[in-house]
Amino acid sequence: MALAARLLYRSTRQLCAGQVVLRPEHAVPVRSFAKEAAAPTTLKGDQVLKDIFYEVKNKLETAIGVLRKEKITIDPEDPAAVSEYAKVMKSVRQKANLLSESEIIKFNIEVETHEIPDARTYLLKLKEMRVKRGLIDSQGIEDLQMAALDKVEKELKKPLLRNDKKGIALLTAEFDKINQKLGIRKEELPKYEEQLELKIAKAQLEELKKDALEAMETQKKREEFKDEEMPTVKSLDIRNFI
Repeated sequence: MALAARLLYRSTRQLCAGQVVLRPEHAVPVRSFAKEAAAPTTLKGDQVLKDIFYEVKNKLETAIGVLRKEKITIDPEDPAAVSEYAKVMKSVRQKANLLSESEIIKFNIEVETHEIPDARTYLLKLKEMRVKRGLIDSQGIEDLQMAALDKVEKELKKPLLRNDKKGIALLTAEFDKINQKLGIRKEELPKYEEQLELKIAKAQLEELKKDALEAMETQKKREEFKDEEMPTVKSLDIRNFI
């Protein structure tokens, strides 16, 4: 049951971060609790909360419906299993009208960095977020970006602030050189997004595998299961737990 719950969390965690909470019509007004207030009535804020609840409920039920039909192989070392898992998660997002992984990352970046004034702290925050998501900077882009920032700040003779249009233009030009050197082109962004989806799918499968192994180890310690042979993680069918 814990394993199934973890999978559902992985596939539906964008609900609150995405299309429900962000909508302006879901802003909840402050309620009045003055002694002279009239008898309680259904306020707009109450209705908003109900709408959010039912929207989340419907999206969750849709996601579970997809997961009940699709076979997921918990084998992060198998490229075919990773690709299939990514396809299942994409199907969940499309049918439940959820955000994509890249959209979630973009939203999280905007939320966690909007108050950061300088470029260096901004880049360090991006690195922190990447590490937390289990993504690997295989091309060493972050080091190249930091070197570019060092170069620009040395030229400016001061820390680069994000509202410094001239300084940011210089840094952007340096980043463009890095992209050109690494062969990264804007017109190929859809391909990069697909690669990102696969990296995230692999990281999620690795966490699911870890959870499954921990659950089986705990079960083996119980008296009634001591003589039973535990199945391999990749042989588990999560549909049986939902």
